[in-house]
Amino acid sequence: MESTDNQIIVLGRDPVPSVIHLEAGESLRMTLLVPEGVSCSHCLEIHLDGPGASLDLAGAWRCTSSENVRLQVIVRHNVPGCTSEQLFKGVVGGSARAEFGGLVYVAPGAMKTVAHQQAHSLLLSPDAFCEARPQLEIYADDVVCSHGATTGYLNPEELFYMRSRGIPEEEARAMQVEAFLAPVLNRMP
Repeated sequence: MESTDNQIIVLGRDPVPSVIHLEAGESLRMTLLVPEGVSCSHCLEIHLDGPGASLDLAGAWRCTSSENVRLQVIVRHNVPGCTSEQLFKGVVGGSARAEFGGLVYVAPGAMKTVAHQQAHSLLLSPDAFCEARPQLEIYADDVVCSHGATTGYLNPEELFYMRSRGIPEEEARAMQVEAFLAPVLNRMP
């Protein structure tokens, strides 16, 4: 695989590879999307097998009814000098369920690895459920790795501010959701 522009994959519609290998100097920029109304379960594994390989992976899902979305991402840094950036954002409402599991694995000897993984979720109803399980498994020294996850609700103070400026409540909520998903959706052409 050579350097690529942003590959956009719509889960539930497009064929999705389950394993990708990046060799020396190759880079991949990929965006995964789960549209509203789609339930799916997918596991994606990416191996950085050559020095200088890089990955820029993002994903977003929007579940507002009774969807069930499950996404597992495994990124394996198998050699020194590779980088990976991951950002996942989800909006879950109604009685929908969303689960994200992420693993960044750094093999023994894979020095100078730089890897970051983030998963953030926004709940729109009390019956919505979201779980994020980011993990790091590091067997090398001299690496820079981080992971994090957040789950929360719309900010009531921001909603109040927008309403006090004449924005109807539904529009204000829609604007907050759009702003939350923007870092991933702005990757779209």
